[in-house]
Amino acid sequence: MSQGIQRALLSVSDKTGLVEFAKFLAGKGVELISTGGTAKALREAGVKVMELSDYTGFPEMMDGRVKTLHPKVHGGLLQRRDLETHRQQAKQHGIPTIDLVVVNLYPFEQTVAKPDCTTELAIENIDIGGPSMLRSAAKNHDSVTVVVDPGDYAAVQKEMEKAGDTTAETRRKLAAKVFRHTSHYDHLISSYLTRLVEPDLLQETAGIVRRKAQALRYGENPHQKAALYGGFLDSFRQLHGKELSYNNVLDLSAAAGLMAEFRDSEPTLAILKHTNPCGVGSGKKLAEAWEKAFATDRQAPFGGILAANRALDGDTAKAIAEIFSEVILAPSFSPEALQILQAKKNLRLIENREKSGAGWDYRSVRGGGLLVQEADEKGDQEKEWKVVTRRQPTESEMRAMRFGWKVVRHVKSNAIVYSTQDRTLGIGAGQMSRVDSSRIAVWKAGEARLSLKGSAVASDAFFPFPDGLEAAAQAGATTAIQPGGSVKDAEVIAAADRLGVAMIFTGRRHFRH
Repeated sequence: MSQGIQRALLSVSDKTGLVEFAKFLAGKGVELISTGGTAKALREAGVKVMELSDYTGFPEMMDGRVKTLHPKVHGGLLQRRDLETHRQQAKQHGIPTIDLVVVNLYPFEQTVAKPDCTTELAIENIDIGGPSMLRSAAKNHDSVTVVVDPGDYAAVQKEMEKAGDTTAETRRKLAAKVFRHTSHYDHLISSYLTRLVEPDLLQETAGIVRRKAQALRYGENPHQKAALYGGFLDSFRQLHGKELSYNNVLDLSAAAGLMAEFRDSEPTLAILKHTNPCGVGSGKKLAEAWEKAFATDRQAPFGGILAANRALDGDTAKAIAEIFSEVILAPSFSPEALQILQAKKNLRLIENREKSGAGWDYRSVRGGGLLVQEADEKGDQEKEWKVVTRRQPTESEMRAMRFGWKVVRHVKSNAIVYSTQDRTLGIGAGQMSRVDSSRIAVWKAGEARLSLKGSAVASDAFFPFPDGLEAAAQAGATTAIQPGGSVKDAEVIAAADRLGVAMIFTGRRHFRH
């Protein structure tokens, strides 16, 4: 139980709001104890403060590595005010209580983010005394108020103005925040050190502690609470429109992954809906790419997301402005494009600043479980592809298969994509049967009045039976690209030879559940 705030220990790297808060405490008669740079900043501001070394009677040493690790500090924080034995031992050893701790940690996260950061500098920015004080104070939050975030100064000050102390509820909230903070801090350090020695190792614990980046109005549906965590917004800069929704974030992530396939290609534009591509096109200009993508499916794109691998220009903006879209993603937008698209109040315009992929995929499962895997972002090695049929594909057929293979890996399984060398013609996604996915892709192409004659068919996993390939050939495909690996491969190859279809086995599957 707290007996009011009489003594405070302040030691911060982030000095935002520090002087004002310290002046308030001093005005309330609180004795202030501080360390090095914090004490200096307070003295320069005219605040009376005692150096920690004077308080403990023990000098800072080893370049400041040892200064707060002292019984007079931790005994002052951890002693229980309600236990006579604690009070007697504290009196015997001359350990006064410390009632308020204001500490934030060495800037490890900011330090290692700098491109010129050395390992030595990173190690020196691992805080030891700070987390120890925070944990001691947070453990004894029945009696001690602990502040790790300058944003909480105002709330503490407001309560102290009323009663000279904080409430038990506030102390518990602040203590919980401390342990979240130190947990994240430890995760950053462990991740950094792990990357130095074991970059590809799945560790015995899954480090998924992330800072909240943005509160979201709701999740997939209005009755679900949601928030965005981590560094997603570092890669995507919003220029216009309403705040991103949960579903927008999912779609943006899927769109960025698809665009990464075409980073070095000619101008390419994709249309996605519910994370699935519903049309992808390439051309000499982005507007031409848009026409090809939109032609694949002129119904599904409404309310979808558009993604481009080039700066969005005015001509393309005029064309895409004709349909309702939720989000447009591009590396940049020309002034003319911005003028056109910003006229739509609800349209979100996002700059794609992504420099690297996801690295790891995290998926929640029932019971609080978590699946972790490497993201499927390693490019396929074409030198490992094998033509398994008697007929060799022509160069134009090869280009069509390359295009389809880039797209199909971003379609929900079972996935089928019909394509030419610069556009999708029909896409079938997420069916329980691969033949059904193929039928849907053929039907979609028919709805769009696109001929599949001479097209390439791409399948994210092997054709388990010849019927899938036979259906594709019947629709007009003359080439097929698939991973192979079915026990029926020989029968599928025989069917391809009988139908005159040139077929490639890539040796790599791309399931997307």
